[in-house]
Amino acid sequence: MRVKKDHALFATPLLCTPLAFVWNMAMAYVVYWLCRLVFWAENYSAFPQFWSANSLKDIVTGAWMFDTSAILYTNVLYAFLMLIPLHWKERCRWQTAAKWVFIIVNSLAIIINLADAVYFQYTGRRTTTSVFQEFSNEGNLANIIGIELLRHWYLVLAGITFITFLWKVYRLPSEDHGLQAIRPCSSGHKTMVFTSKAQGLYYYLLHLVIFAAYIPLTVIGMRGGATTAVRPITISNANQYVARPAEAAIILNTPFALIRTIGKAKFITPAYYEDADEMAGIYTPIHSSLTDSTFIPKNVVVFIIESFGREYIGALNETLEDGHYAGYTPFVDELCHESATFRWSFCNGRKSIDGMPSILSSIPMFVEPFVLTPASMNTFGGLAQELDKHGYETAFFHGAENGSMGFQAFARKTGFQKYFGRDEFNADSRFRGDEDFDGMWAIWDEPFMQFYCAQLSELKEPFMTALFTATSHHPYQIPEAYRDTFPEEGLIIHKCIRYTDHALRRFFEEAHKQPWFQNTLFVLTSDHTNLSDHAFYQTDIGGFCSPIIFYDPSGDLFQPGMRESIAQHIDIMPSVLGLLHHDTPYFAFGLDLFHTAADSTWAVNYNNGIYQYIKHGRLLQFDGEQTRAVYALGDSLLQENLVGREPRQPQMERELKAIIQQYMSRMNEDRLTP
Repeated sequence: MRVKKDHALFATPLLCTPLAFVWNMAMAYVVYWLCRLVFWAENYSAFPQFWSANSLKDIVTGAWMFDTSAILYTNVLYAFLMLIPLHWKERCRWQTAAKWVFIIVNSLAIIINLADAVYFQYTGRRTTTSVFQEFSNEGNLANIIGIELLRHWYLVLAGITFITFLWKVYRLPSEDHGLQAIRPCSSGHKTMVFTSKAQGLYYYLLHLVIFAAYIPLTVIGMRGGATTAVRPITISNANQYVARPAEAAIILNTPFALIRTIGKAKFITPAYYEDADEMAGIYTPIHSSLTDSTFIPKNVVVFIIESFGREYIGALNETLEDGHYAGYTPFVDELCHESATFRWSFCNGRKSIDGMPSILSSIPMFVEPFVLTPASMNTFGGLAQELDKHGYETAFFHGAENGSMGFQAFARKTGFQKYFGRDEFNADSRFRGDEDFDGMWAIWDEPFMQFYCAQLSELKEPFMTALFTATSHHPYQIPEAYRDTFPEEGLIIHKCIRYTDHALRRFFEEAHKQPWFQNTLFVLTSDHTNLSDHAFYQTDIGGFCSPIIFYDPSGDLFQPGMRESIAQHIDIMPSVLGLLHHDTPYFAFGLDLFHTAADSTWAVNYNNGIYQYIKHGRLLQFDGEQTRAVYALGDSLLQENLVGREPRQPQMERELKAIIQQYMSRMNEDRLTP
């Protein structure tokens, strides 16, 4: 029927648009849950007891809260288009635009959630905005993404399916039952007209009330609560709904993690201690010099082996698989028997950029990777800078493109005088240049380690160097010549671990011939852990188990053997300085393992909003305000929570609070020097 122009206020029936809005937003919840289930399935080995260890009520409550916040944030424009109390929104073109806004925004959310299902395997947490800084120096991201799309084609298919689902179930207002005077429009659906002025007035009053009510409800949903006592929810709030910190990643969603970390202060100083002297009496990162001995000018070589977790080393897992576990590192097994090793050794982070500050500057990762925070602009040093005081020549080696991962900048910041990367390798006529490039990240480990050995022989003694390897990294490829020597077995990374172990053997064979070898202290560790196929290494602390191996060919500095001490990355710098009898005060968050009683050693790391403190054979998990759990280290799968029943809990809490407050206050006040 034809409608007169003075009655041509295009509108759907009075509640059709709000009801369509509610339906479509409900469908957003559905796809968020579908993405969550895919995330869980893709990372099943990291959460083997998720559904049995957590109540369904807590899972649903937590997921609802974080999904609500993310959906409300991301659909702000869509909500405005659908609920603004003006009749223009009922027009066909307006509704078509609203549909496209909804589909595009929520399709991006689907893609981000599914992509994080893959990236989680390397970080152990939902992705935050720090990822944009982390990869800002990489030029091969398109290649990496392309490979991942091919490798995880089923996730691509899932994404297409979920987006198609959203498109199909999307409801236009005119699809509801209407009033009278149905009027077709060019986009294929129908709009309605008011039949009276009273109806028009009723429409405006009703939609104004709905719009006005939606605003505070949105704020409440974004914040995660209605009362003034409720602070806006953050990533760490997810821990209250799960039994293990790692499982918080399932409760969360990636859009929320990204939104909640935009422009946020990384370090907030708690007020556990009002008396600074009291806090320093419990813990201080200022180390005094060893004045009773003469400095020992030994060379120092630090190997940071990509993804070389403790799980892969047979010599460090003598009881695994009832004592029958061989591991994948025959050379490192031999090296361990001639070295000082530690039964409980841990990394302080889950990313490569966490390993650099921890190992070389004794700065752990709390909250966010240190190098991606404003605190990285503070004044701080490291092992290279301290040894420079004794006339050492220092150099950092990494076979990737110069500047990759920000390693070159960090090396320069912490006192390394020289940097050797892919450019320097290609310029050395003794080697094959880019013929040994892996096509993705860096020069293959074996040729780059040979280059490393050759360059060490050209440095002036004493020297201090660090090498960061790359081959045992996603996408887990090895040189074609070794495909038959190290075939696929177990996990996809295992062949890479065998290849890198072989590269280490070749390095030490060549280094043994050099005049500097006997006068060198070697330290071998990993930047972080990686893929796992044993239950213990999939627990909250198992995911932080890195080897820490000290090897002194001369035998002058210490007795080889397994030590009962707890060790961590941030202990490497003070331990090296202690072994060499460094004679000036220095700053380090860790301990000198060789001059500290075993029962006084400890380790700390940050796991999805939970601080984990390991000491006295116990693991304490603290959320910043209260202890969530205490486990015995002998309880390998962390099944019996001893919170409230462990006599050492109060003292461990006091010590951990002192560590956290020292860290936060010094970061915020630029006090990272003696």
